[in-house]
Order: sequence, then C-alpha cells, then structure tokens
Amino acid sequence: MAIAAGESPPSAPAPQPSAKASSTAAAIVIDGLTKQYPKVRAVDGISLTVQAGEIFSLLGHNGAGKTTTIKMLTGRARPTSGRAQVLGFDVATQRDRIKPLINLVAEEQNLYERMSGRENLAFFARLYGAPDSIVGELMETVGLVDAAKRRVKTYSNGMKQRLLVARALVNQPRVLFLDEPTAGLDPISARQVRDLVKSLSRSGTTVFLTTHYMEEADELSDHVAFMAGGRIVAFDTPRELKLRYGNRTATVLLRSREEATIKLADPADAMRLERWMADDDVMTIHSNEGSLEDVFIALAGRPL
Repeated sequence: MAIAAGESPPSAPAPQPSAKASSTAAAIVIDGLTKQYPKVRAVDGISLTVQAGEIFSLLGHNGAGKTTTIKMLTGRARPTSGRAQVLGFDVATQRDRIKPLINLVAEEQNLYERMSGRENLAFFARLYGAPDSIVGELMETVGLVDAAKRRVKTYSNGMKQRLLVARALVNQPRVLFLDEPTAGLDPISARQVRDLVKSLSRSGTTVFLTTHYMEEADELSDHVAFMAGGRIVAFDTPRELKLRYGNRTATVLLRSREEATIKLADPADAMRLERWMADDDVMTIHSNEGSLEDVFIALAGRPL
C-alpha cells in the first residue's frame, strides 16, 4: 500500500452476492466479512467477488462501511469475523504476502509537498526497490512530465491526485484500491483520473474503488455494489441494476409539440402510445433509462 511519512515499506435475490461464474480468476473474494468496533458494527457480514482485471465500485453514504472494507482488504484493519482473500492470500493471516502485490490511493493527499513530483516518486521507488527508470515512465503515464521538477506544493489538486496514482503504481500492483479518487476535483481533472483508471484496467490491473459519484461509477465499473448500514444491498453490473430497479419510462413528443411521459410497464400507457401511433401523432420517442442514483435511492432511501 502507499506509505505515508514515518511508515515502513512493505516486505518483498438476497443482496449478499455469491461469486460470479467466470473463466477469469477472482482477484478478491469476501465471505461474511465483519468489522465490529466498541459502539458500532461498521461492516456487517458482507460477501462478494471481484474478478481479475475488472473495475469494481463500492458505493454508499458516509459511514456505510466502504473505507473500513478497504482497510481490511489492504491489511490496515483486522476483520472481527468472516474471511477475505486478495490474490489468493488471506487478509488476516497473510498480509505480508499481499502488501507487495497491491497498492492504495487513500482519500487524503499525503504527499511530500516540499519535494518535486519526480523526487516524491523516486523516494517511494527506492522504498519498494523499484528501478529508477520507472519514475520517468510513471510521470509520463499520468501526464506530469512537464511538471516533474516542480515542487508538489505548486501542483493543483488534480495534479496531486495523478501523482498519488503514479506513486501507487511504483510496485506495479496487481490490485489497486482507490478511495474517492476524484473527490474535490474539477471536471477536467476528474476526467483525467477516470481515463487513467480505464487505462490501468485495460492493462490488466484490478481496480477496487469507492466513490460518491454515480455517473463515475456507471462510466467506469464492470460491477458495482451498494452498501448501506455495513451491508451489501445490491450487487450487479450497472446496466442490470438500472434495468431491475430504475424507473423505466419514455418521453413521447407529439405533433402538437406536447410531451408526455409514459411508463413502459404500464398497460394503460401502452394503450395510449398505441392510439397515438395509430393516429400518426408521434414525432419522436426517447426512452429514459433509470440511473444508478435512482437505484441507490430505491435501495437506500436517500441520495448520496
């Protein structure tokens, strides 16, 4: 995982889903994972599987248990009960085997701001025993070559976030955890980070991310899970979740220029549409697919 100042480098219809059948090996397998703190159960017996090479998003309100889940999967917190494996290794008993194979971009930007971007990467490359050549490669990967010699304190938030991603790639992780990677970024910077995440997935890296942005999860994710009260309340592809829980409607523009919204599953609305079609009154029809936000509100009761 990414090392903050002062840390040591690592050594070299039930809503609880089962593993999805796939010819691709599973990168993460979670079975009944629970984290109990003295006054709250932050994670309450969750189960899910993330396949190798996919982008997986864990969505939920603040306090839903997302960050605690990442902490357990990256070895920063011990599960109270249940099991989880990352790349075939147990997160409770084989953390030293997992750490060289993963990395983390946490929500806080813990960079050395008095050092240049290149110096930040070079420092962490040495800690991981990575070759010096990887520094230039990563600066190019995240589009910071022109700013490589500038002190990080002069970087914008978007540049800092891309540098954090570069830092998390110094050990060429097979699984990359991203906790709210675009929080607080302007639209252009957020787009750059999303494009970088897509590129990493295409290269074979498994990406496990949390985000508050439903559009971002919809764009990036192969699978998403909604978390509420420490539990998984839904798990599937974004498309299937929208079809299952979304409000399936269509907007019909009539020749009178009047617009009407019809429910696709309503027999009465189907008859209305049939009459308009028979009378040649329809100019256009646009389907309104449900959004992931619609799904989340239906399941969790309130928007993010």
